[in-house]
This record gives sequence, C-alpha cells and structure tokens, in this order.
Amino acid sequence: MTDGRLAVYACDPGQSRGRRFAEPPAPTRTEYQRDRDRIVHSTAFRRLVYKTQVFLNHEGDLFRTRLTHSLEVAQLGRSIARSLRLNEDLVEAICLAHDLGHTPFGHAGQDALNDCMREFGGFEHNLQSLRVVDCLEERYPAYDGINLSFETREGILKHCSLRNAQLLEQVEPGGVAQRFLLGQQPSLEAQLCNLADEIAYNAHDVDDGVRSGLITLEQLSDVPLFERYRQQALALYPHLAEPMQQRRLLHEAIRRMLSDQVYDVIAATSSALAEYAPAGVAAVRCLPVLVGFSAAMRAESMQLKQFLFRQLYRHPQVVRTTGLARQVVRDLFAAYHGDPAQLPPAQADRAQAGDAVQRTRTVTDFIAGMTDRFALREHERLTGQRLFD
Repeated sequence: MTDGRLAVYACDPGQSRGRRFAEPPAPTRTEYQRDRDRIVHSTAFRRLVYKTQVFLNHEGDLFRTRLTHSLEVAQLGRSIARSLRLNEDLVEAICLAHDLGHTPFGHAGQDALNDCMREFGGFEHNLQSLRVVDCLEERYPAYDGINLSFETREGILKHCSLRNAQLLEQVEPGGVAQRFLLGQQPSLEAQLCNLADEIAYNAHDVDDGVRSGLITLEQLSDVPLFERYRQQALALYPHLAEPMQQRRLLHEAIRRMLSDQVYDVIAATSSALAEYAPAGVAAVRCLPVLVGFSAAMRAESMQLKQFLFRQLYRHPQVVRTTGLARQVVRDLFAAYHGDPAQLPPAQADRAQAGDAVQRTRTVTDFIAGMTDRFALREHERLTGQRLFD
C-alpha cells in the first residue's frame, strides 16, 4: 500500500526492499516505525548515554553525549522531512542509529582503534554501526542483530571504504554497500540524516564550547553565521547584553541559527528537487546529492566548522584529554589481544577459538561497545593506572 502523504521520491514503507530475515508485517506499525522501535530498545542505543562527543564523560553532566546528539539529529531530521514530504519514520530511525558503532571517547577512540586495526582493514565507525545492528545485538532467538530494513541499514552506512564495500558486497550481493561500488547516492532520507548530523553537532559544539569556557562569545563574533544571529537577538532583547544574561543570549543565537539553517535546507532542497524532478526512489540514486544547503549557507557553515576545529577541537585542554583517551584505547587493545582471557567469558571463548582476524575483531567489537566510564574502569583494572582525575 502506498502512502499518499509522501512525495514520489520518498521511501514508502510499503515498498521497502525488506529485511535480511523475512518477518510477517507488524499489525500496527510500518516497517520503518518498527526499525525505530528496535533501535531505541537496543543495548547499543542505551550505551550512547555514556559515550561522549567532544568532552569526556567525567568532565561534566551537561555536555552532549552520543545519545543526546542522536536525539537532536532526529528532531532536526524529522522537522525537515515533514516539510519535504519525505518519510519521517525512516529519517528518525537512521538518525537514532547513526552513532551506534562509535567508540568511547568520540573521535579519539575511533582514531586509536583504527590504528590498532590497521593491518586488518582499519576501523570505520559507520561500518561498526551497521555491524551492531546486523551482528552484535543479541535480542532475538532466530538471528543475530535486530534485522532492520534495507533502507535503514543503507542509511546507517554513511561512509564506507572501497575495500570494505567490496567485502560487504561479497556477503550481500546488491545490498547496502553496492552504491559505493556504483558511485550512486542513498535515499533522500539518508542524505537528510547526514546533513542533520552536521547541523546538530555544529550548534551543540558551540553551546558546549562556550559552557566549558574553552571558547567565548567574543571569539564567536568573528564567525558570520553565529554573529548575525547574536546581533538579531541583541536588537530584539537588549537586556541580553548584560553579563548575567549571556547564557540566554547564547541560546537565542543558536536557536535562530538552527532555524535559519533548517529553512535554508528546505528551500535549497526543494529547488534541487524541482530542477531534477526524480520520478521515484530509484531515480534519486543516479542523481547528485539533492539534500543540502544553499551555496551561501554552505560557505558560512564551513567557516563555523573551521572555527570550531581551530578553537575547540584543537584547544590544548581538549588535545590533552583526547591524547589520554587514545592511550586508554590502545592499552585496552594490547591487553585483551595479548591475553583474551581478560575478556568476558563469551568474548574470550570467541577470541580464543578463532584465527588472528577473529581474535582482533572480537577485541575491537568489545572495546567499541564500551562507554567512557567502563573503558576507564577496565583500563585501571588491567594496567593499574588512573589517567583521568
């Protein structure tokens, strides 16, 4: 059954390419609603509450985690999807699952695991997110993973190296990795999730950066995308210039920035859709990326990203903590790989029963699934060191 509320180029759950393991339809939910519910109930999703973005878990209770980030991405994605007549449920499912494979300690942990796995193909967090929903979740008696629909799985695999795409294609011919081999695009819903992710993390990294004291509103005055909205807020609410109102000023500027970016995406994407007029989901694959900013907003968004890279991500305090985080992950990998008996019994049996590739993959899966605080506890147990106060 086709959903008449959706545009012709939107993913219709009634036309889904299905699941790897066939299941009867749910009586009250569409396929993508079912995907969303399975993601929310997964163990990996719950762990996101103790996995960090920029600031490590012990640095404060109010900084973003992977869980709050995923919720913000989903909220932005659904808002835009509704205006574009895309499938909101599919957008939400992809947004909620897109970081399930992220390591503890954000990108620092990912970089460290990638180094540890270099001779075995490296580590890609998007590929690990797919691995979580396809293999690592243990919730159903008939199969590993949570058996999501093709469209959700394809959206989760945002990036993939050619080597890994070829390996996935061997296991699943014509599956979620095929588009990387053919140079095609994913669904519009997946494209939207990619952009919502970018919008969300730029905004909340500004918020967290100012809250932490590592960047200031004065520094942000050099960023046109932010300063425009700060000036708008001050013009309407002059009392926000008072020192005790700086938090309100920051929130109002970010709120306005987010709103304008959402409206810009809707306008720019609507224009691209009108120009290319895709006749259906299949046609979208053969076109350029259609979900995006206008050229002007893209340029300003890039300036903001460059500012955050220089002033926040490369701030000495952040560099110090991420350096220690990398050491934690490297030490954990060395300890488990050298002595798999240190792993929990199920993982230890798997690591010891297989070859070098299986041992390495088992260790990597276990570390990637850790929360920040569990990784620190395990590191102290295995090494006797406490690297963070």
